Amino acid sequence: MNDDQLLLYSRHILLDEIGIEAQERLLGATALVVGAGGLGSPAALYLAAAGVGRIVLADGDVVDLTNLQRQILHRHDRIGQNKALSGKRSMLEINPGIEVVTITARLAGVELEREVARSTVVLDCCDNFATRHAINRACVGHGVPLVSGAAIGFDGQLAVFDTRDQQAPCYHCLFPESPDVDEVRCAVMGVFAPLTGIIGTMQAAEALKIAGGFGSSFSGRLGLLDSRTMHWNEVKVPRDPDCPVCSHR
Repeated sequence: MNDDQLLLYSRHILLDEIGIEAQERLLGATALVVGAGGLGSPAALYLAAAGVGRIVLADGDVVDLTNLQRQILHRHDRIGQNKALSGKRSMLEINPGIEVVTITARLAGVELEREVARSTVVLDCCDNFATRHAINRACVGHGVPLVSGAAIGFDGQLAVFDTRDQQAPCYHCLFPESPDVDEVRCAVMGVFAPLTGIIGTMQAAEALKIAGGFGSSFSGRLGLLDSRTMHWNEVKVPRDPDCPVCSHR
């Protein structure tokens, strides 16, 4: 690290659990953030501020006026602009010393596999089950930890799936893929604005611990937050030995 970086990240370096060594690991890491909306906004901003050296931000959607109630990456003057490009601008305003790579279309197929394989950690900040399951399959296949978040109404969820641990579950173990699952979108149900900030920030915290190699992750657990009461429930998630995605480990 140069002198400017030592000053910028000094409050991390002062923490015994992080120090220069873990901060350098963050600078050398790549985080893939899929979705630059309510969850991806705070997650990407904190990853950028904390010094993750390379962040890939993927989103094929454009900024809409209704997004601005909670999607803090974006601004009024960027309505109609691609969310990944808008997000890159905000992230580099906070930390111009990192690299931000944008993917301005829905991440899928070969491109998804390639980006996951290049990543230190993946953050699932999307809003549909098909993409979530595709991300999970790619993370299991390449042995990359996955940090998953969800927020709808006043209810939030957080989970980490780190299948580098042979006993850890994957996303499919918890939420089996099924054509009968109904998608619930913010456009229909609404969402409490700070809830996305709470869950997205927690996703960033888990991703930073994984990439920096400090602390202990939330792997194997599902956190459920009711933001009306700020009551937090935690459920252990076992590995499904017959899971079609991860049982081959």
